[in-house]
Amino acid sequence: MKRYAILCWALLTVAALLPGQTEEYLPMAVWYGGGKARAPMLERGARQKKEIWRKDVKQIKALGFNTLRAWIDWASGEPEEKRYNFETLDVLLELAEEEGLKLFLQVYMDSAPRWVGEKYPDSLFVSAGGEVIQPESSPGYCRDHAGVRAADNAFYSALAERAKRSKAFLGWDLWSEPHVINWANPTWITRPEFCFCAHTKARFRGWLKKKYGTLDALNEAWYRRFESWEQVEPGRLSTILSYTDYIDWKAFIADKLGEDLRDRYEAVKSVAPRTIVTSHAAGVGLFASPHHWEGQSDDWTMAKQVDFYGTSFYPKHSAFVDRDVPWRAALLDFTRSFGFDGGRKGFYIGELQGGFGTIALNVSPTVTPADLRIWTWSALSRGAKGINYYAWYPMSSGYESGGFGLNRLDGTITERAKEAGAIAKVVDRNQKLFLAARPPRAEVAIVYNPLSHFVGGRQRAAVYGGPQGEVAGIERDSWLGMHRALFPRNVPLDYVHLANLTTDKLKQYKLVLFPYPLMLPEASAAVLRAYVEGGGTLVAEARLGWNNERGYAADRIPGLGLWEVMGCREIAIQTGEKGRTVLYWSGTEIPGMKTGDALPARWFEETLEPLGPNSRVVATFADGSAAAVMSSFGKGKTLMLGSYLSAAYFTGPSEPAERFYGGLLRWAGVEPTVAVQGGALEIRTLDAGRERLVFVFNHTKEPAVATVSLRMEQGSYTATDLNTERPVALQREERAVRFPVRLEPDGVQVLRLERQ
Repeated sequence: MKRYAILCWALLTVAALLPGQTEEYLPMAVWYGGGKARAPMLERGARQKKEIWRKDVKQIKALGFNTLRAWIDWASGEPEEKRYNFETLDVLLELAEEEGLKLFLQVYMDSAPRWVGEKYPDSLFVSAGGEVIQPESSPGYCRDHAGVRAADNAFYSALAERAKRSKAFLGWDLWSEPHVINWANPTWITRPEFCFCAHTKARFRGWLKKKYGTLDALNEAWYRRFESWEQVEPGRLSTILSYTDYIDWKAFIADKLGEDLRDRYEAVKSVAPRTIVTSHAAGVGLFASPHHWEGQSDDWTMAKQVDFYGTSFYPKHSAFVDRDVPWRAALLDFTRSFGFDGGRKGFYIGELQGGFGTIALNVSPTVTPADLRIWTWSALSRGAKGINYYAWYPMSSGYESGGFGLNRLDGTITERAKEAGAIAKVVDRNQKLFLAARPPRAEVAIVYNPLSHFVGGRQRAAVYGGPQGEVAGIERDSWLGMHRALFPRNVPLDYVHLANLTTDKLKQYKLVLFPYPLMLPEASAAVLRAYVEGGGTLVAEARLGWNNERGYAADRIPGLGLWEVMGCREIAIQTGEKGRTVLYWSGTEIPGMKTGDALPARWFEETLEPLGPNSRVVATFADGSAAAVMSSFGKGKTLMLGSYLSAAYFTGPSEPAERFYGGLLRWAGVEPTVAVQGGALEIRTLDAGRERLVFVFNHTKEPAVATVSLRMEQGSYTATDLNTERPVALQREERAVRFPVRLEPDGVQVLRLERQ
């Protein structure tokens, strides 16, 4: 038996070293590029500064971090074609290896070397108005130029050849906060939009040929009269006719960014296949808009291209964009949703704010050790597989100077850094558990539909409310509002991307919520129909399926055949006074709702007409017209709402609306998995085979004393507090285990439950 065990161990060891298999490791990293230069800048003379930098690296290790997050920019790394300067990387890899750390490398291609532009003078970015962008430190050159793309890929491959020699090298972030154009704002252009150079337009024509096949099909879709493909241009105008051309242009941008990321992935993986390859968004799609002038990526598309995709996470950035506890929870649940979708293994926090933020004179509130405790464990409780604190030192230059550092610029170690390092120690000594942990299977889904931004074409521009490209609009408010209403109930929920809906994917959900559903593809409508027919519960808001994916209006609303599923049709529509209205509940089916309950709503008042014997009015507007219809279809049931309750809840939460959303869970048969007695606590869980991680958060400024019950399979369990490494007493109930909680303000308890 002993010989058999040794053989198994040997085989597993060999398997772990097989080429092509990505290394498994959870980096608890801090951004450090050598000295005090801010990313993407580097200090010169790295070799001479090695021993000075060693002091920082030793301190990073001593606090508990297991990884350095270094960086390199293309201009510094390849100042002349094929002449590479990787001195800083070499020194940092040596230090990491000598001090027992891993190294993760951030690559900045937007700071491109001058020789690229001199060799390819036709590779400059061009805005919609024909303005040509001469790069300064950014944004580099357009990757749609074949020469630039080849040079770009060659630099990544050269980096991989150098980095893979070191045992300390762990992996990459190939692209920080991807857009078409990064880190440069042409402030002299009133409405910039990129890129309209000849090479991007040629690539767009190739994308259109693949989509439409023939020029006749394109002309039919766009209502145009092109006689050759060379005449085809991206649309620039807002017209009264079809805006299918604009939708295609923005869909192309999202696809193109995904393809560009995949190109870079293959460039490093072909050379260093075992390395972990990642990228991360600036602001996930929940807060961004496809209208963004820089060229906005799609998180689900990007996540398919790399081992792990993730996000920057700046809860106290220099501008305020509703970053309270539910806001942060929604961001992380959204990131978790694309990180684990399709069998993927999780997500990374590419940048986690380490200190107060600043943009020029706009300074954020103070970042405290308690903030880092809550933020870090919140990300880990959703299944994050990498945390990267930004940064060891505050920014040393630029309009962010003095901001975002874990420590002070004079080298003083702060309590924030100590708190982050202490968490890193806990995670590092439980690496296998955190790597194996997966979110529980959710029974509730919120449909994320970026197409909703396109109703009206270019005319539906977003209002930007923050430095990371965040938008403030009814789309965002709707996706956030439903989440905010359900957040206190500790119910696991997923965001599902409308473009990725399948019948099999929706089967797991007892309740699907569809906020602000004005535009959707015909294929998605068929999936929703099958979901309800098979026994699902669908709740949708006003003007469901008004437009299809080409921007063409439905002949009746709900559109695309969904009027039959929802058991009603729209017979009148108007905008509520000052964009506000109220639904007065009259139904009896939703638990907790009483006749006359007032549900605030925003924007439209859509009058609905029930269709068939299974449909009934369950709410009215002030004038008595039908505002909500409940129906059944096949084995499932539906609720059609004639306005936007979710957006109204986000901007003005109300007690009746909170009861309404809680009642929807019970109406759909969603069973709670968590119960809290005696306090308001956030509870998150992750599953890892016979083990479960339980995260308990006290977000209040008062001590919390409560009892938590978790629904668990039959059996005997033990619990250990990972922070203290002490056992926690569990009490077995019929279908659950129960344990006491005592938490200080902003406290977090992390338990490891093991089935005996």
